[in-house]
Amino acid sequence: MTEDRWSDDDARAAFARWSNVHEDVALRTYAARLIGAERQLVLHGGGNTSVKSVVRDVLGVERPALFVKGSGWDLATIEPEGHVAVDLEAARALRTLTALSDDDMVNALRRALFDASAPNPSIETLLHAFLPHKVVDHSHADAIVALTNRPDGERVVREVLGDDVAIVPYVMAGFDLARVTMEVFEAQPDCTAMVLMNHGLFTFGPDHATSYRRHVEVVRRAEEALLDALSRQTFRMSRGEPPTANARRGAGWALPTLRGVLTRRGGGQRKVLRWRGDADVLELLDDDRLGGWARSGPLTPDHVIRTKPRPMVLGVDPHSPTLTQDLEDAVEAFVHDYRSYVDACAQGPYIPLDPTPAVTLWPGVGIIAAGRTAAEADKAADIAVQTLLTKRTGHALGPMQGLPDAELFVMEYWPLEQRKLARSEPELARRVALVTGGAGAIGVGVARQLLDRGAHVVLTDVDAERLARAAAALGAPGRVATVPHDVTQRRSTEEAFRHAARAFGGIDLVVVNAGIARGGTLQELDDDDWDASVAVNLTGTRHTLTAAADHLRAQGHGGDIVLISTKNVAAPGAAFGAYSASKAGAHQLARVAALELAPHDIRVNLIAPDAVFEGEGVPSALWEEVGPSRAAAKGLALSDLPEHYRQRNLLHASVTAADVGRAVCFFAARQTPTTGAVLPVDGGLPGAFPR
Repeated sequence: MTEDRWSDDDARAAFARWSNVHEDVALRTYAARLIGAERQLVLHGGGNTSVKSVVRDVLGVERPALFVKGSGWDLATIEPEGHVAVDLEAARALRTLTALSDDDMVNALRRALFDASAPNPSIETLLHAFLPHKVVDHSHADAIVALTNRPDGERVVREVLGDDVAIVPYVMAGFDLARVTMEVFEAQPDCTAMVLMNHGLFTFGPDHATSYRRHVEVVRRAEEALLDALSRQTFRMSRGEPPTANARRGAGWALPTLRGVLTRRGGGQRKVLRWRGDADVLELLDDDRLGGWARSGPLTPDHVIRTKPRPMVLGVDPHSPTLTQDLEDAVEAFVHDYRSYVDACAQGPYIPLDPTPAVTLWPGVGIIAAGRTAAEADKAADIAVQTLLTKRTGHALGPMQGLPDAELFVMEYWPLEQRKLARSEPELARRVALVTGGAGAIGVGVARQLLDRGAHVVLTDVDAERLARAAAALGAPGRVATVPHDVTQRRSTEEAFRHAARAFGGIDLVVVNAGIARGGTLQELDDDDWDASVAVNLTGTRHTLTAAADHLRAQGHGGDIVLISTKNVAAPGAAFGAYSASKAGAHQLARVAALELAPHDIRVNLIAPDAVFEGEGVPSALWEEVGPSRAAAKGLALSDLPEHYRQRNLLHASVTAADVGRAVCFFAARQTPTTGAVLPVDGGLPGAFPR
């Protein structure tokens, strides 16, 4: 149930915290965050809020202003600058018009901004401006749309919420909605709230506390009616304990195949997938009414931009030997239906959107959302979960029904949204990389370069503590996943790839970087050090290459493998035989893999660095271990070792982990048709020149 979280003490604290802005704006920020904190009210930037106040212009004149949520801000985290100041008189003057296109409205509102550099004000700014109240709050409250989204929605709203709440028929956001809403308001000026059918709730008042509390009170009335109806229903919710462990296995196995199918059917554009398979989600997917919920459309039209009009529902065994064909058939059917919807609704030119599903409902496996980034996919997944929860509750009052396809199409292909499609993406956007030895200096340095170019990264390492520190050092929450992984164990390696699939849907690039170094002459080297070197550097490479090949072939759209080799393959050093020999074996395995995997468009290339001592502030564990012995072998003080290596290369360059990362990115970007190549990153060592 939605709770009244208003606190006069907290409001005063907010005013003190944001004392550099007008009191109205400080309190607006506080009250907006109260609404934004409730997932059942708004989700991922939905809803908008405003306050009417004054602005002192450059001439020192106080002018009426509307502070309204700006585009791109989320009510849950909004700051004072998130409510942009609009000339209230200029906005209200537009009320005299009988029609106004979206482009003209956006242009007029930009001209009315007091700060020309501010983001665009909300698309519903005119509605906020036209209403006479000082404070206006708008949300897409789940309980409200659960009442409205049904064939007899107006009757249910009136019956549940009473006559003090005005009802506005569905109109798409913009000037027309503001005009129609004001006609309804002027016919019922004593209303305390307005329900917009298939859209959400507006409340208002002379101050923030009044408007906020009206909002909570109306939503609670709706929630209580739904829960009362739900308590009188008896229906099956689940067939026993949800198989969370089975769902994990199914997702790890099947998501790469689904990702490959979505990529191929989506014109070759890769996607990042996010998987939700907790017990609550699996219970929702196990409900007999899932098909009806899927067909009834989004809760509010804003959601269609992230989720499409409907999700794909799968009834496929994730472990089936015919999984690829089963998924191809399911996605092909979805694409056919989606294109039929577009053909039926389109009335003019438009930019075609990806026809593949943005949300997949897979009973026994989970909810899978697709996006250009993990953050985008997360938003679609969150909306999908919230939609199913709301529909399960709303069903207690009878079958739910969303907007017709024609209305959803208008929102999905809205020109204001279409323009965003032209934005450029980073070089490695939509790519997912798995980096073994990810907690080390080179691993972190490579990850940083990949992240800077838009990739998502899965770091694996045997040292879980160092792995956590490496992820923290990268500071890219949501785009970095970690998994403890022992490359010497085949099962651990296979599970690392399944973990990556559950994290981001699949992998496009594998950086084989895990390695250890053991010093000593051949006579001094004991069997344990030799065996450990072979196990990690050679056998570990074999395990990683075979798991990568299996994963990339199942995904079916090619991929890249980059082995971090070493200059020691071409120019070994004395008293370093275990490292040089095991890395030479790994080097040769990668070249064999290049031969074997080329028919699947999987390229395997190698990088041969020398003397990388740190990366992104993370010291090299290899050099921490072998530095003393290498310094002793060369007759140097340990502190002189980095300078020694710098001076011995032709360019007198200090080789960094970032240099290695840039080389990885070169191969990952596929700027040349290259496989089986060795790229030295060593400052120039004649003895190690590739032959």
